[in-house]
Amino acid sequence: MTLKCDLQYGKGDSQYRLSRVGVKGVRKPIVVQRQGINGTLNNTLNCSIDIFVDLPGDQKGSHMSRNVEVLNEIVFESVEKPITAIEDVAAEICRRLLVRHEYALEAQVNIEAEYFRASKTPLGKDTFESYTLLSGAHIEREGDLTKMIGVEVVGMTACPCGQQTVSEMLDIKCQHPVMTHNQRNVSSICVYMPEDIVIEADKLIDLVEDSFSSPTFELLKRPDEGQVIINAHNNTKFVEDVVRSILDNFVKKFPELPDDVYVDVMSDSEESIHKHDAFAEREALLGELRSENQ
Repeated sequence: MTLKCDLQYGKGDSQYRLSRVGVKGVRKPIVVQRQGINGTLNNTLNCSIDIFVDLPGDQKGSHMSRNVEVLNEIVFESVEKPITAIEDVAAEICRRLLVRHEYALEAQVNIEAEYFRASKTPLGKDTFESYTLLSGAHIEREGDLTKMIGVEVVGMTACPCGQQTVSEMLDIKCQHPVMTHNQRNVSSICVYMPEDIVIEADKLIDLVEDSFSSPTFELLKRPDEGQVIINAHNNTKFVEDVVRSILDNFVKKFPELPDDVYVDVMSDSEESIHKHDAFAEREALLGELRSENQ
């Protein structure tokens, strides 16, 4: 059927430019191929994808179906030729969006994906733990493409202030860790960088988990459960400590990255004895972080 006109190309009631117009929460499987110790591994990621372009003030609407068409093309291509990183998917979507939306000056894509990887409990039992991969890209028609890779990780913190208070109240002096209250901590790191830079998400997961009082695990039998508690109470952390530790681990882990790489670290401790949460964040260029901790 041939339509008489394309309503999106008409004029709106007012002439304001819109920064982002598009679709949110499109769910698609994307096949990612990585090299493991036992050879090539294909991992199908369950992704939630947001796809946007800007819209000029003299145009009524954006052709949103084009966003999903581009995504579908790349998803089917990934089955035949798996890609190596979901941030590369975001970058390719951005490039094709500017071709399909000839009126757009910029495009942005955000992707969240469920991710599982093998791990071990403190006492060495094999386990399989879940994480969230965060990725994205932004491109300007007359500028460069920036991509983002990040992770969100769940762990725990044990409060140092509570531990000190209990020790003083009960006059406890011993070699074993004293009781305190705990928080489930959700921390993330997002790294914004030029397209030619590659960062492994597993390395980001490792440095975040190393910054908690203790990692957490889906299944713990009693000996492992006790060891997690002991480890956490031997390594008490404020939410501020978690963010600073992630920053420090990142700076030390990636000495080869350029100073203009941009980092955003957030940590949210879900309190157990308060009705509010504790939160900390730092956004900075990598060069700034290096200069602050010399």
